[in-house]
Amino acid sequence: MSASVIDFESVQVEDVSRRFGRRRALSHVSVTAHAGDVIALLGPNGAGKSTLLAILSTLLSVSAGRVCYGTRTAAEHGDDLRAQIGLLGHDMFLYGDLTARENLTFFATLYGLDQVASRVDAALDYARLRDRGDDRVAGFSRGMRQRLALERALIHTPTLVLLDEPFTGLDEESAGVLAQRLDALRLSGAIIIMATHDFEYADRVATRAVCLSDGRVQPIEAGGGTLRDRYRRTLQAGRS
Repeated sequence: MSASVIDFESVQVEDVSRRFGRRRALSHVSVTAHAGDVIALLGPNGAGKSTLLAILSTLLSVSAGRVCYGTRTAAEHGDDLRAQIGLLGHDMFLYGDLTARENLTFFATLYGLDQVASRVDAALDYARLRDRGDDRVAGFSRGMRQRLALERALIHTPTLVLLDEPFTGLDEESAGVLAQRLDALRLSGAIIIMATHDFEYADRVATRAVCLSDGRVQPIEAGGGTLRDRYRRTLQAGRS
């Protein structure tokens, strides 16, 4: 049985903090994303980017503050909210002993989708893996697995798309295809939040960028040079 459809056109992170014992991962973070936004989360390693994505995906709870999907929190929405979230993390959640087609079919079935075969064919086309669809994933390159994992995260047409270093392992052509895919998702009204160190592609696809440093968020102003330049100025200002 498919999950109930939950409509929301914004996600609000409101004064969120998260601690792991004595270690502070996030401190009073507030960010709002709307339909059609592509927000790039920038920051050094250990800044809290992956922690924030885990909270947004409902895999991790907050220590303080709240996250609202539309006007309601995850607890208020219930389990059906997860059917509206697509997550690509460091773990690709692919089964090496299954073929690309079998992996996508498994996740489409898990979400209770209809027209599974046509959805899987479309996903293989997006991943440029139609000719490898019946090959086991264990034999795929890093870039091929990354492309397949992205389509695994998008197979159910989520409202909120969360990506952790989506350009990792992709060659220039594949990264360009991913940028086009994200732009199409943006135009369809999805909310996209991605943690990345790839300034070139973040500058190309993001509608807005924020910097996380030492668990705190700092907005990156538009204009005035490349995204890398503006990021560096933001970090320096935060340390002064």
